[in-house]
Amino acid sequence: MNPRQPYPTDLTDTEWTVIPHLGPEAKPGGRPKASPKREILKGRFSLLRTGCSWRMLPHALPPWRTVYSYVWHWRKDGTWEVLHDLLRGDVRAAAGRHRRPSAGSSDSPSVQTTEKGGSTAPMPTHRSMAVSAISSAIREGCCWP
Repeated sequence: MNPRQPYPTDLTDTEWTVIPHLGPEAKPGGRPKASPKREILKGRFSLLRTGCSWRMLPHALPPWRTVYSYVWHWRKDGTWEVLHDLLRGDVRAAAGRHRRPSAGSSDSPSVQTTEKGGSTAPMPTHRSMAVSAISSAIREGCCWP
């Protein structure tokens, strides 16, 4: 069987050398792994990059249910968070910074309200004594007394 053409989202061999030790190992007993971990990650990265649905995962990659199952379990057991933290530390170290950030910031969007501050009294409502054109037309077109 010919190897498939690489996707733009595939990991290079250099990128893969950083990742294989991360993530949970197969549990003893049970069924053997259906797909290699690298292929599972290729499927996940393909989904993230293209934005397609799980069921539209390319056929050259593992079945969507297999990729979904691994991604779900890795999210639940914290594998994605560990992977993110380690890779972020590597990027920071390569840039000559500390592996862990020393400060963080949180940004929240500003929401404008109608309140300007201070005490303001609500404007009193006025009832018009005149009948509007719409309501008078409705009344004339009906059988109201």
